[in-house]
Parts: sequence; C-alpha cells; structure tokens
Amino acid sequence: MITLKEALKKSPEEMEALRVELEASAKASNLNAYVGFESSGEGVPILIKDNIQVKGWSVTAGSKILQGYIAPYEATVISNLKSKGMMAFGRANMDEFAMGSTTESSCYGATLNPHGEGRVAGGSSGGSAAAVAGGIAIAALGSDTGGSIRQPAAYCGVVGMKPTYGRVSRFGLGAYASSLDQIGPITQNVEDSAILYDAIKGHDEKDSTSADFEIEDIANNLNPDVKLTIAVIDSYVLEADEVVQNAFAQTVKKLEEAGHTIIHKEMNNTKYDIATYYVLATAEAATNLARYDGVRYGKRAEAKNTEELFFNTRSEGFGEEVKRRIMLGNFVLSSGYYDAYYVKAQKVRHLIRDSFNAIFEEADLILSPVAPTVAPTLGANEDPLEMYKSDMYTLGVNLAGLPAISVPVAKSEEGMPIGLQLIAKAFNEKTLFDGAMSLEKVVNYTK
Repeated sequence: MITLKEALKKSPEEMEALRVELEASAKASNLNAYVGFESSGEGVPILIKDNIQVKGWSVTAGSKILQGYIAPYEATVISNLKSKGMMAFGRANMDEFAMGSTTESSCYGATLNPHGEGRVAGGSSGGSAAAVAGGIAIAALGSDTGGSIRQPAAYCGVVGMKPTYGRVSRFGLGAYASSLDQIGPITQNVEDSAILYDAIKGHDEKDSTSADFEIEDIANNLNPDVKLTIAVIDSYVLEADEVVQNAFAQTVKKLEEAGHTIIHKEMNNTKYDIATYYVLATAEAATNLARYDGVRYGKRAEAKNTEELFFNTRSEGFGEEVKRRIMLGNFVLSSGYYDAYYVKAQKVRHLIRDSFNAIFEEADLILSPVAPTVAPTLGANEDPLEMYKSDMYTLGVNLAGLPAISVPVAKSEEGMPIGLQLIAKAFNEKTLFDGAMSLEKVVNYTK
C-alpha cells in the first residue's frame, strides 16, 4: 500500500483512481472494516471513524439509534484535512458509541483482524486499524477515550497516536466522555502519523476545550537519532502476558543499545486507573447519551405517549454494552453515591496525573505495553470486566490528558502483532514523535 507521504505527491487523477481501487478492495474484503463508502471533495482518501461528522454523510457511531441520521455539518478535523490536500473517504466500523474494545458491540458486526483468522481488531477504532493494516486504507482517523486508537493499532500492527487533550478539535466528534475523548491518526508508519497529526491539529474556537496556542509542524522536523531518557514502569509490565513481557524486554534492550537512557520507575497499580476511568467515563456517557430520545434525530420507536417514546427508542436503539454503561453512569451520579464515587474518582484522577508528572521530571518519555495480551479471539471476552481490563495500560494516559503513540515492535509465535506505547508530557508531541521514530528504527518491525 502506498504511504500517506507518497500519496500526497500524486496527481488528482491518480488519487481518484486510487479511491476507486480502495473502494473495490474494501468491498471485496471480509474484514468488515468499512460500513459506508461516501467521499468528500478531492485529495488523498482518508478513512473516517463512524463517529466523526462529515456533512451530508450518514453517521451512526455504530448504533441502531442513529441509523437514518445525516450529518448537517462538518467536523473541524475534516475541514482541516481538506485544507491539506486530503479528503474524507469511507466510514470505519467501531464499537457502538466507542464503548468497547473489540468492535463486537457495533450494530454492523465485528471487524476482523487481518493478521489472524477469528481474531478481533480491537476497539473502539477497530475498523480504522484493520483497514490500514489490511491495505484497504492509506490512513485513517480514530478517536481515543481510553485507548481506542492505541489498542486496535497494537492488535493490528500499525501506528496509532493519541494527541494531548485539547490539541485536536473535538467539534464534530460524537461524544462518549467529553473530558477524555480525542481524535487521532492511525497510519502505516510513524512519519505518516506525524503528517496526519499536523493536518488535523490546531486551535478551534468551536471547541471550548481546544488549546489556544499554535506549534510548528512536526513531520518536516523529525529526528530519529535523538537520544532520550525513557522510563519503564516495572510493576506495569508484570501484569502482561509472557509474550508481551518478552517483547517489552527485547525492545528496552534495543533502545539501550541505540543510546537511549532507561530508568526504572513505579506508579500506582493499574486497578486504580480502571476504577477511576469507568466511574468518570460512564458518568459523562450517561449525560452525553441522554440526547438520544427519539425526538431530535435518529431512530424513533412506536409509542403511545412521550414517556413510552423515550423508553422504547432507547431500549430498541442502544446495544447491551451502551445500556450497561449508561446505567453505571447514572448510578455513580445519583444522590447518595455522587460523593462516594464520582467526586472520589475526580480526586484520584489528579493523583494519576501527578504520578505521571513526577516521572517526567526525570524522563523524556515513558515506555509501556498497550495491552496485556495479543488480540484475543472473537467472543473471548464475554465477561465485561475482562474486556475492561484489556485497557489497563491506556486509560491513565487519557485521565491525565497526555499524548501517546502505539508502535508495533514484534509478533507472537502465531504471527499476531505486539505494540508498545510511548507517553510524553502534555503538548510535547515533538519529543513523542522523535522517540517513536527512533523506536520504529531500532525494532525494524516486519509486517
């Protein structure tokens, strides 16, 4: 597959031919990565996760409740893409309202991993990652609330980057948890990731959480030969499977041999990240999803009165995982439990952020696993708690609002990709991408 960097040098005619080729290949594929084939404008085709608004497109967020909805406006990231010689092309499959780690909660069915028969692609941006890995997309946009870009990228052997919270506009992104969500790139390599990040970043007056300062483009100033101090969290690594631990150990050795300084640090147990995230994320989700009531847009169920309309629409429109998180969110926000759960979780969130900042006083980056295992088989995580634990390494990054990038480093004996993530200080994407370029160079991952 042609890279994003190469594609940007092609003529409009060549890009149109490529778009036609991609659509044909995607329709012939069995991955279930695309759920629509709309295109917007001219330029390099970029696959768009099904929760990002593109004017005139059907956008469903993988949910029955939004089927029939046509976006009346454009997300800022889509406008930014168009200004940089790219276009939105195709809707990528995803977990319903980004709630899941496998895409199995999508109303369109699960996306398959191109590296292993019967394996999940990860989630919630599984369609974006699988399409890039399977060679039916040049690059894609996903969204990351608790690891939803990095985890599927790690499972599929591609690069997935979550920017600092506020670095990329959320205007036009279907909200799951507003204080955690962030749009980011999924690409074939680190350089393409930097190019796509440069294209979508920037301040946006339409987003009240957007950071109001500009920084120079990164892709033209990457330095893979930089020497950095990289921290590893020993207690984190011990919670992963042996195959992930071995890949991590080999990667650390290669980074040391390349001249990077490795320091060993400790952080709170990941169980605090998981508990804090699922209290806060579900609380915000319950509030954000209250707007889907059958009145304003989307699915409208048959009903005799308003109360029945609300009940029937939400019962028929939402899947089981979304219902579960709405109920949990309403519980932690309810009278008598708000202080015990929600307020306490906000306090722990600050402790998690402080723990990261303490490490960054001595280190440029943190190296961590992305997931404790390689991509599981379809149906393996029927227990929701087991699915929630698969995000143990990624949740803390979102709670602290930090930038992070997943880079493939090895494969298991079965040929399943293993990705590791680098984490940087807030708004220090330049160091993050330099470190990722160096990591990509030293591991020399073979697709």
